[in-house]
Amino acid sequence: MEETRSFGYVCPKCGKAVVARRSKFALSAAAVRMECPKCGESALEVQTDGVRFRLWVPCGLCGGVHQAECSAQELLEGRGIALACPETKQLCCYAGEESQVMARTEELAIRVDKERSEQREAFTDNVIMYEVLSELKDMAGRGSVRCACGSKDYGIRIHRDAVDLTCRACGGKLRLPAATDEDLDQLCCRMTLEIPGRKDGV
Repeated sequence: MEETRSFGYVCPKCGKAVVARRSKFALSAAAVRMECPKCGESALEVQTDGVRFRLWVPCGLCGGVHQAECSAQELLEGRGIALACPETKQLCCYAGEESQVMARTEELAIRVDKERSEQREAFTDNVIMYEVLSELKDMAGRGSVRCACGSKDYGIRIHRDAVDLTCRACGGKLRLPAATDEDLDQLCCRMTLEIPGRKDGV
């Protein structure tokens, strides 16, 4: 039975875990290209001069394509190798025994999907949220944020589309929408912010 080596990466376009297998003979004989079977928008390429191998790796972590070199022994023998993304310093490609490559690539796909979800869901509009927080910082610096109970001691809690100001003295709360241009305009038009006080902690 012909000996093979497996390669795994996460497609930066569709996020699918891509694992492809090639024989040692094919790898040593000519350049090989392993495309994402789901979208076909990315491909891992391997070339050799007979002594060293050169790889072009699509990176699901940063979205770019990285170039790496290794010896024939490193690539064709043993359990295999892992290549790191120079941007994130995390492993982004695996080559070697099929079971090892499949397991590691699936783990990578889960991590990439989680990071993408967190980035998508951070805020409704990242720019608006940044501007709202910046304006709040300026207002706080001018002493323009206070509670109706008289306290200026408050905490901030950031949500996906709003910011809550909560008085630490009485527990009063003020919610400021932070998702649209109108939300930002309304905040910028206010000279002061007053958190509605809570009487007797109610």
